[in-house]
Amino acid sequence: MPRIVWAYIRAIDAMNRFIGRVAMYLIFVLIGVLLWSSVSKTFFNPSLWTLETAQFVMVAYYVLGGPYSIQLGSNVRMDLFYGAWSVRTKAWVDAFTVFFLLFYLGVLLYGAVGSTAYSLGYFGTEPFSWFWQVFKTLVTQGPTAAGEMFGFMERSSTAWRPLIWPIKAVLCLGVFLMLLQALAELCRDILRLKGEAV
Repeated sequence: MPRIVWAYIRAIDAMNRFIGRVAMYLIFVLIGVLLWSSVSKTFFNPSLWTLETAQFVMVAYYVLGGPYSIQLGSNVRMDLFYGAWSVRTKAWVDAFTVFFLLFYLGVLLYGAVGSTAYSLGYFGTEPFSWFWQVFKTLVTQGPTAAGEMFGFMERSSTAWRPLIWPIKAVLCLGVFLMLLQALAELCRDILRLKGEAV
């Protein structure tokens, strides 16, 4: 297998390992938010921001930790037959079924990018082109000109009314990282099928 494939696997594994280990600590942020929610409801006026903040932190925890979970092989599997198979058979099955995961993640990423563009005020049908145009405007004309491309920003319908785009951007990042990790797992399975030690 070419060196570039090994370099890709090592780079994606290292990146997702770092991000996953950082994301693990979001559970303590979540605990703190929920603890403050309980204290404020009991002794003070209830805080408006705690429920949605807890939801946003949980989404970030789950989505950014997903690629690391795939890397460790700790994602949910049906081991009724899989556990008894040889390494080579597992590699064949994984190399085949990863295409379903890649398709699902591709569709999910497309929807997440469209939803993020919508939350930034773009109501057209070409979110990738719009983001590219925003990037080009940012580079050539500066942040003020790029900021003028944004429309009415989506907010939550609750009393706190936070902006929605930051958590949607985190979702896009997490799905993209999961897509990269799934490709790394496919490369790893191909190496196993070729008899190379992984």
